Amino acid sequence: MQTDTLHIRPIEQQDNLQMAKIIREVMTAYGAVGDGFSINDPEVDQMYEFYQESGCSYLVLSDGQQVWGGGGIGPLVGAEPGICELKKMYFLPGVRGKGMGQRIVNALIAEAQKLGYQTCYLETLERMTEAKALYLKMGFKKLCGQLGNTGHGGCDSFYSKEIA
Repeated sequence: MQTDTLHIRPIEQQDNLQMAKIIREVMTAYGAVGDGFSINDPEVDQMYEFYQESGCSYLVLSDGQQVWGGGGIGPLVGAEPGICELKKMYFLPGVRGKGMGQRIVNALIAEAQKLGYQTCYLETLERMTEAKALYLKMGFKKLCGQLGNTGHGGCDSFYSKEIA
């Protein structure tokens, strides 16, 4: 995949089907299915609608015809104000390892700062080695345990970054 044709933009309603397919494909490939995983969240099929809520933003990576992945932020449920969660960040294999994740994370952190967040938190899986490497490279610090109440008991790796 030629990455010079890809651009980042806010999610649109017509992206819902493509993003749901990407999320399900990637999570299944990593064995992240069943109770406790975000593959079961109601927002998966309605990403556009969910991320229209106050304090939320979802960005997609697109070549103008196809969506190749995306990521979002929103308030961390069950946590003190000022903490957002980086969530639902998944990419098709054809764009992985080409700096696209870093571009999306940078754009989402800029959005989070505009929305007044001071800390960005995320949950992932220990076996998602590429994602963990990206988060560490971008200055996220590994935490000993979970923050907030995401409902994702299947996750086993937790990170945060001060962004204010």
